[in-house]
Amino acid sequence: MLEQICPILPSRNFDKTDAFYASWGFKTWYKQHGQYLLTSRDKVEIHFFGYPKNEPKTIYCGAYLRPDDVDAVSDELAALGLPPVRSHPAFSPAEDKPWGMREPPHLDPDGNLIRIGTEIT
Repeated sequence: MLEQICPILPSRNFDKTDAFYASWGFKTWYKQHGQYLLTSRDKVEIHFFGYPKNEPKTIYCGAYLRPDDVDAVSDELAALGLPPVRSHPAFSPAEDKPWGMREPPHLDPDGNLIRIGTEIT
């Protein structure tokens, strides 16, 4: 019955957040300056709230995306200059995990952890 959940993440600057996610193929469909931003791609929807005091090195917000091909999505992010999260305590390169997922984490420009995972078949 449940089909989707939408994370609500902090953004220091909507223009920069919007530009980053647009470069990744997301389309913004609502923007209230400094208050709220709604963006989506395929069946994924991400909401952002304005938080100009956000410190990316200390933020603990994130989302878990489940694409068909985790390596392809990770490559897309790497092509945007967004490297894997090597300094994050949860970092590991894309690898098969014992819980049945293949996943690498990434950080967006606001410090939100974007973990990507595909079930191992």
